Amino acid sequence: MIIRRDHYLNKLIAKKENGLIKVITGIRRCGKSFLLFELYHAYLNSIGIPDDHIIELALDEAINARYRNPLELDQYIRNEITDKNQKFYVFIDEIQKVSEIQNPYLNDPDARIGFVDVVLGLMKIKNVDLYVTGSNSRMLSSDILTEFKDRGDEIRVNPLTYSEFYAAFEGEKRFAWKEYYTYGGMPLVLSKKTHEEKSKYLRDLFSKTYLSDVLEHNRIANEQPVLEDLLNIVSSSVGSLTNPSKLSKTFQSVKQISVTPYTIGKYLDYFIDAFIMYKAFRYDIKGKKYIETPLKYYFTDVGLRNARLNFRQQEENHIMENILFNELIAREFDVDVGVVEYHHKDKDGKKIRSQLEIDFVANKGSQRYYIQSALSVSDEDKRKQETNSLNRISDSFRKIVVVRDDILPWHDEQGILYIGIEQFLLDENAMNL
Repeated sequence: MIIRRDHYLNKLIAKKENGLIKVITGIRRCGKSFLLFELYHAYLNSIGIPDDHIIELALDEAINARYRNPLELDQYIRNEITDKNQKFYVFIDEIQKVSEIQNPYLNDPDARIGFVDVVLGLMKIKNVDLYVTGSNSRMLSSDILTEFKDRGDEIRVNPLTYSEFYAAFEGEKRFAWKEYYTYGGMPLVLSKKTHEEKSKYLRDLFSKTYLSDVLEHNRIANEQPVLEDLLNIVSSSVGSLTNPSKLSKTFQSVKQISVTPYTIGKYLDYFIDAFIMYKAFRYDIKGKKYIETPLKYYFTDVGLRNARLNFRQQEENHIMENILFNELIAREFDVDVGVVEYHHKDKDGKKIRSQLEIDFVANKGSQRYYIQSALSVSDEDKRKQETNSLNRISDSFRKIVVVRDDILPWHDEQGILYIGIEQFLLDENAMNL
């Protein structure tokens, strides 16, 4: 099955031969390799680049284990560049698999060689256009995007958006939404036919790929039970306000395990580094400042979240909120959780300060959108409840309520747009109706 990823393919095409290292990041198995080795390779062929000028190496395959040694990797790539007068396109998949070794030519034990040295050397070869993929943001951001400064060009690849999933879905389209909010957008899910096959695939991704990667990369092999429990706790409260201190208390009360807030925060950052989860901070809209805690965590893919809980907790409102967050990230918005503070008096005339939440504040350049996720606003009381926070914002940026129901888009007297979730996800222009 060929799943089109035109958004990312066009980004690669636009960056072709720009003199920078194209760093393609994202959670493992989200389609980075397919994008590079299949879609982009086919594009290069279509403009006349022959296969022998495209050098490909997948470092997560056992057959290529020797090239996880940086010196072996460097020698292999250089040996493949056979003509200095011809352009070569070098694809290195899962670059974080390259180990750091002691420099064999120096006696200094602190003299190390790693993938950064390899990539820096290759980018200096004038007839090389270099592309690397990686599945750990901390390693890549600290070693490539920071150290290389203006020489690294990142392209973040996400699991399938609903529109990509919908286009590739081979069943009746009316079942696409249920399939998506249940099993998510990992590309290989579309090739699985039964619930058993899909759930096993997603559970195996966690246990055999993501968890093992986190444990190996961070050298915490003895902490797997704690990581498993933490994933389950966060999965069951996705989209809820929390923080490491609160999660530490949950471990103590529910699991009778003592885990410090510092350790909880560190482990959550490991999941974020591996692109398993996102962290969304709260933003005080009137005060124009961030509120560090509590905050929210969302899963990069809702199917992975659901699989953690064996598909038991299928509250569509929480899943829908997570999907909306992921969609805004895929559309390259910066996304925060909004807070609107206001003052009012109680029945005794005492002044009270209260806070209302807006699900998402989405920013891109000069654009801003305030977005509320709601299963339904079918009755007036529910509609007022969902829009109370939006109506307390005094600026003129667009305000949107996304509902589960399939409705015709409409605006109320305050200019708030109401739109169904599927239309919102399938039409990128829907935010500006």
